[in-house]
Amino acid sequence: MKTWKHAAASLAGAAALLAAPLISHAAEPLKMAWVYVGPVGDGGWTYAHDLGRKAAMKALGDKISTTIVESVPEGADSERVIRDLAAKGNKIIFTTSFGYMEPTLKVAKAFPKVDFYHATGFKSDKNVTIYNSRMYEPAYLAGIIAGHVSKKGILGFVASFPIPEVVRNINAYTMGARSVNPKITTKVVWVNTWYDPGKERQAAEALIGQGADVLLQNTDSSAVLQTAQDKGVNAFGWDSDMTAYAPKAHLGSAIEIWGGYYTKVAEAAIAGKPLKTTVWGGMKDGMNDLVSISPNIPAAAKAVVAEKAAAIKSGKVQVFTGPIKGSDGSIKLAAGKTLTDKEIDSVNYYVEGVEGQLPK
Repeated sequence: MKTWKHAAASLAGAAALLAAPLISHAAEPLKMAWVYVGPVGDGGWTYAHDLGRKAAMKALGDKISTTIVESVPEGADSERVIRDLAAKGNKIIFTTSFGYMEPTLKVAKAFPKVDFYHATGFKSDKNVTIYNSRMYEPAYLAGIIAGHVSKKGILGFVASFPIPEVVRNINAYTMGARSVNPKITTKVVWVNTWYDPGKERQAAEALIGQGADVLLQNTDSSAVLQTAQDKGVNAFGWDSDMTAYAPKAHLGSAIEIWGGYYTKVAEAAIAGKPLKTTVWGGMKDGMNDLVSISPNIPAAAKAVVAEKAAAIKSGKVQVFTGPIKGSDGSIKLAAGKTLTDKEIDSVNYYVEGVEGQLPK
């Protein structure tokens, strides 16, 4: 009897166990982190990257968790921040400024199981992947508009650091303008910082004082555009749509679009097939564009921009196609030739029409 009761109890327990609901253990979210050189509220470069992060979050929901660290100086501070994020278990870390390149490579060697993605650099490793945006494409389109709008034939460019990423944007802007007015010139002021609204404003004021009536920048705040409005000239937004900052001066914004790329990186990692291929995306890839073009620009300018934008997106037009002359009058590229990506990424000269000397 005792044996029978014991067996019955065991059967009852087994039945109860089978009847109980199964507890599922969802996969842990993929931990991702972003290191930003400026504040999220800069309205430009960092703001655009954070829009991309938010787009990935919206697309993937609780499959990912994200962390950001803002206003991290390039150099030793960035190495400390990157190392800390890796030590805290982030499996993917995006380092979003050119000057983070060497610190990223150094930390990556210490954390071989973490995947690092560095924006705008040129060095990679087993677990360091480079990604970038061809901003010279919308810069060229902005130049076309500037060529139509400028009354004085003098353009201004507020530049951050004399690296190829910035130099090619100055050149593309000037080439676009000179396709409309071959006599137009571009003046450049270097501020040697990515984000300093005060310095950016001073540079814009200096350019306007020298006669520039249409400004572009390769810096991260809206100060150049706002200064243009204050002084009664025109300018473009950069990195994100800056229309709201100075609508009277705004001619259009050359924007970067990171959401698609960040989402793809996360999806690939979740699937166990991490993306390790260098990406340098342009307008045809949906990674940048010229948007919010002012309704006040001439109809002829709009038509040319629309035509060129379509040709760039289709691949029929490459911005850096010869003939291209340097500012010293020398032939840099023969007619019918096109610069390779390697040449574009190492450009170290001003094109014809850009005034002054490129800092060394």
